[in-house]
Amino acid sequence: MVTSTASTSPNRLTLWLALTSVYILWGSTYLFIHFMTEHMPPLYMASIRFLVAGTLLYFYARLTGTARPSREQVVSAGAIGVLLLTIANGCLAMALQYIPTGVAALITSTLPIFLLTLNWVSFGKTRPSNLALGGLLLGLTGIFFLIKPDNFQGVGSANASLIGAGFIMIGNTSWAIGTLLSPRLALPAQIMSSGIQMLAGGIVLMLISFCIEPVSLDTITVAPPKALGALLYLVLFGSIIGFSSYSWLARNASPQLLSTYAYVNPVVAMMLGALFAGESLSPSSLIGAGIVVAGVVLITLGRNR
Repeated sequence: MVTSTASTSPNRLTLWLALTSVYILWGSTYLFIHFMTEHMPPLYMASIRFLVAGTLLYFYARLTGTARPSREQVVSAGAIGVLLLTIANGCLAMALQYIPTGVAALITSTLPIFLLTLNWVSFGKTRPSNLALGGLLLGLTGIFFLIKPDNFQGVGSANASLIGAGFIMIGNTSWAIGTLLSPRLALPAQIMSSGIQMLAGGIVLMLISFCIEPVSLDTITVAPPKALGALLYLVLFGSIIGFSSYSWLARNASPQLLSTYAYVNPVVAMMLGALFAGESLSPSSLIGAGIVVAGVVLITLGRNR
């Protein structure tokens, strides 16, 4: 687990540029995943994204002197890649076929609930604080308001919200397991590890895509310009620049400051979805959004104590 270990205070301008990058770039990925998969098979396009980004990160790490990883490190990083990227991000790509990007971002932002619960019952056996437990209950209440079927008229069938939310719940569980498992495994240097994770996640996603989607290796050649532009954006800004900014913050910013991205990203996603995808939230969804954000804030405060 990467923690803030810098012995000197980082440059304030660099700090806020990195934080703004994570706020905006990661908040925008929901909209661009929607654009990328709007007329293309979602798992196939997600696999292309991670294969390209992983290849770039891996060779960058090697060219800048990072040592070749051991077999154990490759296996460990690959396993984390399957949990975080194949399952979690693959589920997100599928979820966005059923629910609006802003709602997807809000449900995804409940990840602290999954981390808290799994660490309590399995990994750490640590009982959360009362404040964090209050946040847990608030977050679950907010999810109920978000996924009520009558909030999604015009988005798809009456069950679309439940299907989309179900995918994200599976993805959040997998992301939480991968996050809690990472400190317990032997992983290579950070950029090398991320490159291997993306390559492993992308390869497994591609294999799954071949099994369940009508695709071949050259399907990318028929992708519309909008999908290709979104793919390029996600590779460069979502996977490489956004990840690099987050990694720098993990080493140089306080956990309290870094954790704020969890409740800023959904706001960015909702604004972009309303502006560029014609999405809107019902009054019930807006209530749910506020409850979810409040729950995540309480969990964050309780965890930091």
